[in-house]
Amino acid sequence: MKVAVINQNPFKETYIMQQLAERIGGADYGKETAIYKFEKIKRAKAAARKEFPDIELIDMGVGEPDEMADATIVGRLAAEAEKPENRGYADNGIAEFKEAAAQYLQDVFNVQGIDPVTEIVHSIGSKPALAMLPYCFINPGDLALLTVPGYPVLGTHTKYLGGEVYKLSLTEENAFLPDLETIPEEIARKAKLLYLNYPNNPTGASATYEFFAKVVDWAHKNKVIVVHDAPYAALTFDGLKPLSFLSIPGAKEVGVELHSLSKSYNMTGWRIGFVAGNPLIVKAFSDVKDNCDSGQFIAIQKAAAYALAHPEITERIAMKYSRRHELLVNALNKLGFKARKPRGSFFLYVKIPKGITGGETFETAEDFSQYLIRRKLISTVPWDEAGPYVRFSVTFEANGIEEEEEVVKEIKRRLGSIKFEF
Repeated sequence: MKVAVINQNPFKETYIMQQLAERIGGADYGKETAIYKFEKIKRAKAAARKEFPDIELIDMGVGEPDEMADATIVGRLAAEAEKPENRGYADNGIAEFKEAAAQYLQDVFNVQGIDPVTEIVHSIGSKPALAMLPYCFINPGDLALLTVPGYPVLGTHTKYLGGEVYKLSLTEENAFLPDLETIPEEIARKAKLLYLNYPNNPTGASATYEFFAKVVDWAHKNKVIVVHDAPYAALTFDGLKPLSFLSIPGAKEVGVELHSLSKSYNMTGWRIGFVAGNPLIVKAFSDVKDNCDSGQFIAIQKAAAYALAHPEITERIAMKYSRRHELLVNALNKLGFKARKPRGSFFLYVKIPKGITGGETFETAEDFSQYLIRRKLISTVPWDEAGPYVRFSVTFEANGIEEEEEVVKEIKRRLGSIKFEF
């Protein structure tokens, strides 16, 4: 999703340009003439604010919580940060955090029998873990399977290592779950990694026990390692219980699951999570990690251990997102959209209109997203990889129920004069 524009290379031409790795562009690094999706959104927001300085931009595109971590977690961090014994390197983590993670998997997801010593290791958030895991498995020419639309980090590093990526489309017709039966036999044989993410970013879709069971069987059959990225796994509502891939019989034999406190505990900037599951994968990841970082600050790990022992904090956060989803879905549907409330995450994935009666047409989700930003000062994230959809995030800034209702009413007011064609 990029368009060509004129761009002046800000870097002086020296021998350093000739030494840059091909994986980041080699001698052409810095000469890129394309604007990528999130940069286009950033520029559109700046232009809209400049043109309409008296109208507040409603940002529904932010993929991170709008609140601070619970005061009790912050208090625990402050107390632990003052202790001299917590000041040193953490390396691959402290036992207290790993034990808390194992107990959390049991209490929240009914995952039994995880050994905190050999089957859990902390990570400095899920993103670094996704970046490091390919280093455990991918050689030049190897293949990773990634769902699209989706988070690209594991695929990016697969390519950095000379591997290839095969994309599995997430479509509404298949409940935004990948259809494993459509993977060509030669691709399945070649694949080493399968990346999944549920509840899903950006679709908001949730996996089922039956789907995960199929994944386990498919992975066994094809000798593929499953990486389930689960940062939203505990953020469920409307009767949907949190589901872990590791709760499926045989899952630990084929893969690992990545958990993060960023979304479930409003701890985005704290950078703390964990990898759990197959002990050999956990060991391999730990060895790679040990050569990449020296561990997260011990005080953060101890505060995170406290958080994991209090899942009721996540339950309160999830109910807020549920309430906001309800408001937004109702408003959009009254405007002609066919929005469906997800049962997990803070993302709402909505198919775009074809255009406006007597006005503009939208060929792509990016067209529609740009229209919303520049004309209505409502920011969303477009996805065109598997159909034209925009992602609304209910992490918009609002303090309390009344402000939430006002934000959604304002969205409805700004779009209410438009007759969309679907």
